[in-house]
Amino acid sequence: MKGMALLVLMSGAAIAVAGALLFSSAANVKAQGTTTGYGFASAELQKLDVSLGKWIFHGTTRDRSGKTGSFTWNENCAWSPNHLFLECTFSNVWSGKPVESLVVDTYNTADKSYWHYEFYASGEKGDKPFVSRMEVNGDTWIEHGRDVIPGKQSGERIVYNWGPPGHVKVAIETSKDGTHWEAVDQGEGVRQIIKGE
Repeated sequence: MKGMALLVLMSGAAIAVAGALLFSSAANVKAQGTTTGYGFASAELQKLDVSLGKWIFHGTTRDRSGKTGSFTWNENCAWSPNHLFLECTFSNVWSGKPVESLVVDTYNTADKSYWHYEFYASGEKGDKPFVSRMEVNGDTWIEHGRDVIPGKQSGERIVYNWGPPGHVKVAIETSKDGTHWEAVDQGEGVRQIIKGE
């Protein structure tokens, strides 16, 4: 009987040690994943969470001639299965012109930068996706578009100001000198509440 009790006690201790080792290994894998992106979001990628969900944007446009118009964006964002890419589908209408696109935002660990990629199915040519370095500073995101070439080419950027929760203001801005920026298109997005989510 004493031998049986000792065996049960030793078995229980072995199970406890094995459980502790398993928990320690799982915690270590999760910690590594947090910094490397293997199934867990890094601190940099977590900053993109604010864009998750279904959004509807409305705003105004102004072309070079001063003619005004409007835009509507229907955006739906979710993480890729490996949680490295924020994938957003867009069904937009720019002053009556439909544009369908897929946007992918990520943080690149090699160059320590955020990147924005937009691929077009309609409304823009497919051979020239929009690729932009992104700044993410608190509640402000800036997608850097065309660079300024003084006297030759105006610069362009897209600025998102997130907040309060479920709201975002967006402005497409141009600059002739890279210092002074003017909004030409601007609007606001609202996250949609979907039943069952």
